[in-house]
Amino acid sequence: MSGARSLYVHVPFCASICYYCDFARQKYQEETADRWLNALETELHWRAVNPDLETIYIGGGTPSSLSEAQLNRLLTLLDPYKKICREFTVELNPETVTETKLDLLCMHGVNRVSIGLQSGDEALLKKLNRHHTYADVKRLVHQISARGISNISLDLMYSLPSQTMEILKTSTDQALSLHPAHLSLYSLTIEENSVFGKQGVQHLDEDTEADMYEWLCSYLEQNGYHHYEISNFCLEGNESLHNTRVWEYEDFYGIGYGASGKDEQGRYEHPATLSQYLEHPLELIYTPLTAEERRYETVMMGLRLKRGISRQKFQDRYGMDLNDLYPESIRELVQTGLLEITETTVSCTEHGFELLNTILVRILEEAEL
Repeated sequence: MSGARSLYVHVPFCASICYYCDFARQKYQEETADRWLNALETELHWRAVNPDLETIYIGGGTPSSLSEAQLNRLLTLLDPYKKICREFTVELNPETVTETKLDLLCMHGVNRVSIGLQSGDEALLKKLNRHHTYADVKRLVHQISARGISNISLDLMYSLPSQTMEILKTSTDQALSLHPAHLSLYSLTIEENSVFGKQGVQHLDEDTEADMYEWLCSYLEQNGYHHYEISNFCLEGNESLHNTRVWEYEDFYGIGYGASGKDEQGRYEHPATLSQYLEHPLELIYTPLTAEERRYETVMMGLRLKRGISRQKFQDRYGMDLNDLYPESIRELVQTGLLEITETTVSCTEHGFELLNTILVRILEEAEL
């Protein structure tokens, strides 16, 4: 695990709980957040994290829900690991950001931020229990840009209850008017333990959801955004380095309650509750993976990327060619126009990108996991 070059830190606190969210999170309390920082410091020390990290990502939850002093402490804890860091990302929510917090990000070398716009429609935002407005996001983007951080990512959601194509188009234009370097798209998923799940709220019908996705893909590319991963778009050269490492099935550290990670032999996560983590910050729940499972997961993640999977990299990692591993399914999927194979890569076609689950099910059948 010591050779991983990427680190994810999960901040499990929010000022309020979004109705669609099922991540590890709870409402912010200062004393609990202080205890969490103590546990995090213990974990960082004993996990022997590689000091030569290339990417650091602080997500949540809402990292900006921490107080200014707590945010400074968290960033200070990570200072020893950012000597050669190429991408240092922090997720922000407009309602919990202050000028001092933005100054702290700059002081500690953060060079990329991700903001949850979700929608520009105020009625929809209220339905999601979001407490910001488009004007708040616009103001925050300007504040960040004024500090010299140009790598700004915005989140957009679609297939939301009562969302129409016109509302989506307006929200997309509002997002583009802020000139973000990166955009992440999320279709509404109803999770059982979310507020929406408990209320029985439903996303839009499958045909409308598919129409929204297809329109977004076409419109964003028309506006100069490269569709480099199934749900992610960027201006040239602004791919998320951290997330790309995950999609390329590289090892990464997961630190803090709610975080998961991966090493050469399997995946791990932390205890199921925050109270358990506070008592036992070094406890990890480990899931070992067989060689076949690791190979399949490499395919599952790699096909999310537009450029697909490098056959040479797969050969170097596993000692076999991808086409030799799944010959029947790859041949069928190429014949049906869902996959494309060249001398160097295996990748989804444009049509296949929309049917990735179908592709993965067929490959899984041949893998016989």
